[in-house]
Amino acid sequence: MRVALDTNLLVRLVVDDDAAQVDQVEHLLDRAEEVFIPIITLCEVVWVLRRSYRMPTASIVTALRSIAGIQSVAINRPAFEAGLEMLARGGDFADGCVLFEAKRAKCDRLATFDRTFAALSDGFASPP
Repeated sequence: MRVALDTNLLVRLVVDDDAAQVDQVEHLLDRAEEVFIPIITLCEVVWVLRRSYRMPTASIVTALRSIAGIQSVAINRPAFEAGLEMLARGGDFADGCVLFEAKRAKCDRLATFDRTFAALSDGFASPP
């Protein structure tokens, strides 16, 4: 069986605040042939962990690396690594993924009003 995971399953797994649901997720991970995690799901997970759970960045990076390290997990690894790199540098995981996609699409630059994002993009992103 190939299954895609939604944000709430990953959040339950990371924060471990509902034993029954964590058991369900772990059981699913054990029996699935492949577990696909869309990049947008990971962006949502990071947002929820930062905003709702006030989880430190280092803990989020560790949790995401742990999830990505599960043998059956399939993700867009280059976008994932770009998101983690941006997160570790003080930016947003989602911005790292956006930057990766813009470069992959061979854009000349990325327009943004987000000054932090622009500063962390090594000159690729700038105001319109």
